[in-house]
Formats: sequence, structure tokens, C-alpha cells
Amino acid sequence: MNFPCGKYRLNLNRPHVMGIVNVTPDSFSDGGKFSSTNLAVAHALKLISEGADILDIGGESTRPGAEPVSLDEELNRVIPVIEALHKVSSVPISVDTYKPEVMRLAIAAGADMVNDVRALQEEGALEVVANSQAGVCLMHMQGTPQTMQLSPSYVDVVNEVKQFLTDRLNVALASGITKNRILLDPGFGFGKTRTHNIELIKHLDQLTEIGQPLLVGLSRKSVLAAIAGADESQRLYAGIAASIVSAMKGAKILRVHDVKATVDALKVLIAIQ
Repeated sequence: MNFPCGKYRLNLNRPHVMGIVNVTPDSFSDGGKFSSTNLAVAHALKLISEGADILDIGGESTRPGAEPVSLDEELNRVIPVIEALHKVSSVPISVDTYKPEVMRLAIAAGADMVNDVRALQEEGALEVVANSQAGVCLMHMQGTPQTMQLSPSYVDVVNEVKQFLTDRLNVALASGITKNRILLDPGFGFGKTRTHNIELIKHLDQLTEIGQPLLVGLSRKSVLAAIAGADESQRLYAGIAASIVSAMKGAKILRVHDVKATVDALKVLIAIQ
């Protein structure tokens, strides 16, 4: 199974690791650490050296309660980083955004993929991706980052997430985005309680029935603290366990902060499988 991602082709016969580069002052885990272009690029190159298969560049925090940033501010954060990385990166570059204008300018600057927490629901987003060669990830979120963790509620979280992702896939296909360019993400921590997240992990294989590769982002999420009792800086081991279980249940892209540890753990899984 190949995933066309801009000028790249990823062979998804094995799980891949997406390294997170937050160019933000307020992301829940590493906000402010890489908020300048030079720091962000240096961190991204370090993640590549550790084995990252993809880089995900984000300029607006989507942690629970995060306030939105202006279009100009997000562009000022991510475009210089993407432009700089495009010249030196040996792996695809993803832009983590829901704003169509950020998508358009990021792709023009060298981004190979769009990672959208709103699943291309913003006006104009479908057209931007359809008129490019970029890959795209469609994510499920109940509510918005400002409201999503206030009182998330489902009758059947697995089936509801599955139906949403199926619906957004069909909309993307109807807009002209080819099937092989689309990833799906159940959106762990985005409008889900501890119980909802665990149910989704347990039944991740049901989401693979949609027929699209899955991207999973559990790295340092609060659900891990709820299980293992650790703060953001101490969630490494729980995160590795969650990533490996996700890969065993069919996830093809693991979006993580701790690239080397995840890469090493996947090597063991791949050797055994």
C-alpha cells in the first residue's frame, strides 16, 4: 500500500513515525520550546536523524481550551519553517492546520501533506487539497478545542467516529481527492473522555474496515496520565505502549513527540511480525 504524499511515496506495508514540531508558545507538551524558526528546524532535523518518516509542523495549539490564533500569526509561525525544511528535509513535510489559506501557502512553500483536525470542513479547504498533489489526514473531533473536553458524549463512540470518518472520506472523494491520498485519524483526546479513548484503542481494528490507512496520535495525551498517573513530561513509557498497541491493531502512521523511542519499539514489533 503506497501513500502519495507530495513528491514522496510512503510504503505503508509497515507503520511509519510522524515527528511533531510545534511552532507554538502554548502547545500542551512542548509549547515554547521550538517557537523560533531556527529552533524548530533544528528540532525537525533531529527528529529525522532519530528515524522520523514524516514531519508535522503546527502553528496553532489544539490542546483543550486553547484559543485560536489569527491567520497572519499562524502563517508567520509555520511558513518560514516549511520553506527552510523543504530545502534540507529528506522526508515529507506535513502542515497541521484547519485554515484553507495556511494549507494553500504551506503547500506552495513545500508541504507534502495537510493534517486537518476539522477534516476539511472549513470553507475552501476541500478545494485547496483537491487542487494539489498533497496527501491529507481527516480527523474526528467533537466540538472545538475550546469546548471539546467540557462534556463529550456518545451513544457508541466507535461507531459514531467510524461513521463521521466514512462521511468525510466520501465528501473528500466527491471533491476530487483521490482515495490513495487520504489518511483517517480517530482523534484521540479531541472531545473524548478516558473511557471513550480506551474504547477507540480497543476497537481500532474496526476503523480499519473503512479501508483507509489510519493515523494515530496518542503521544503524551491526558488519557495516558489517566491510566498511568504521569504528567506530560513522564508519559513516555505509556505513550510507547499505546503506539505499539495501535500499530498492532492496524495504525499505519504514529504521530509522536518521542521519535527515537517509538522507532526502536516498532523495530521490535516489525521483527516479531
